[in-house]
Amino acid sequence: MIGFFEDLQVGDNEVLGSYVFTRERIIRFAQKFDPQPFHLSNEAAAKTHFGRLCASGWHTASIFMRLLVLKKQAQEKKARESGIPVALTGPSPGFENLKWLKPVYADDEIRYHREIKSKRESRSRPDWGIIQSSNHGVNQNGEPVFFFQGVIFVQRRLQEPPRL
Repeated sequence: MIGFFEDLQVGDNEVLGSYVFTRERIIRFAQKFDPQPFHLSNEAAAKTHFGRLCASGWHTASIFMRLLVLKKQAQEKKARESGIPVALTGPSPGFENLKWLKPVYADDEIRYHREIKSKRESRSRPDWGIIQSSNHGVNQNGEPVFFFQGVIFVQRRLQEPPRL
């Protein structure tokens, strides 16, 4: 979702894209960032409550962020090429309620989307608004696997002085 604060509406929903968590991708991420045994091999995972190789929750979160940034970059590029002004965004003061709701197993395809849940003008930064969103990952069976609530600053339209 690009646009100025005033352009964004509660209920706006944006599909960010999908990603297949292959065995190779799961292991490669785990080797670098989360080397727990159930992220590294089927044999080790079989000895846990997961039962088989599963992705790190941080892997699912990092893919969300990658898809979000790539979507935003593509939308901004298209807007600029069309001569449409692009609002600044950020920073994010944080997020809440990060949840890994269900394991993501090898060959699961996760579809990510976000929805604007609320918006308000910033009292401390009058040129900015604050958007709160719910952010989701759903597997190929329609089961929720990932969730968090995010907050981000979005630039407001600057009012031009009346022309005389």
